Amino acid sequence: MIYRIIQKRRFFLTLSTLVALASILALIFWGLNFGVDFTGGSLLEVGFKNYQPTVTEIQDSLKGVDLHGLIVQPTNDSIILRFKESTEEAHQAVLTKLQELAASKTDASITELQFDAVGSSIGKELKSKSFNAIAIVFVMIIIYISWAFKKVSKPVASWKYGVAAIIALIHDILFILGVFSVLGHFYGIEINTPFIAAVLTVLGYSVSDTIIVFDRIRENLPKSQEDFENTINRSVNQTIVRSINTSVSSTLALIAILFFGGDTIKDFALALIVGIFVGTYSSIFIASPVLVVWDNLTRRQK
Repeated sequence: MIYRIIQKRRFFLTLSTLVALASILALIFWGLNFGVDFTGGSLLEVGFKNYQPTVTEIQDSLKGVDLHGLIVQPTNDSIILRFKESTEEAHQAVLTKLQELAASKTDASITELQFDAVGSSIGKELKSKSFNAIAIVFVMIIIYISWAFKKVSKPVASWKYGVAAIIALIHDILFILGVFSVLGHFYGIEINTPFIAAVLTVLGYSVSDTIIVFDRIRENLPKSQEDFENTINRSVNQTIVRSINTSVSSTLALIAILFFGGDTIKDFALALIVGIFVGTYSSIFIASPVLVVWDNLTRRQK
């Protein structure tokens, strides 16, 4: 059975455009909830034994410490505290107060599990380098695909394959950022360096999936008796099962990490799940249709 994916490109491209616009609006109105890695500050994770304090008890115990932007996040077996101060004095003051809270309870004790402190200038530098890394990846992808498809010059120039892949990747990034803008606004999910690592991983996954489709197009073009549109549609159909199976198997593993893994890796797994889903979609319903649209526009101009 041959699915008429390319023939229905207007629907898929319109849907993708609307999703991208919705993501842009979410970013404009809500932005991203940047975490300690980018804004600067401290993250302290502690574990209580024989006692699980409430958020209110933690906040009350720290009233004597001059903290700004304090966020208390209970997990299954620990308490995560975020605050803007990044000095060792603030770190020790918070620990002292929490130890006093534990000491006030019978047989209770406290253990420091994790502490990260990032200065504001370092946070800005990390943010700048993260966005630069993504930009460099875009450029390298265009160069690589243009070189890999240099022998495929008809009816679409090889560099256009690279641009089509980048259009799909931009759609992927906008979708991921839009989802995390919503999650950050309503659920307080933060953007930290693991998120950037997840985005870069998704870029590699998505472009790999797109290249597999493009490679099948390259194989079919010289021997196909059909026009460019139908050749691409047949190529997409020949690779769609492989793309979906790979996506589903990867997602199942990530879902297990999301529900059963540690709290520090859950946001990373969530970003990968969202990215793999949208990356599979874009490689099938965006990258290849863009080639057909570009070819049609070129023909009309001639």
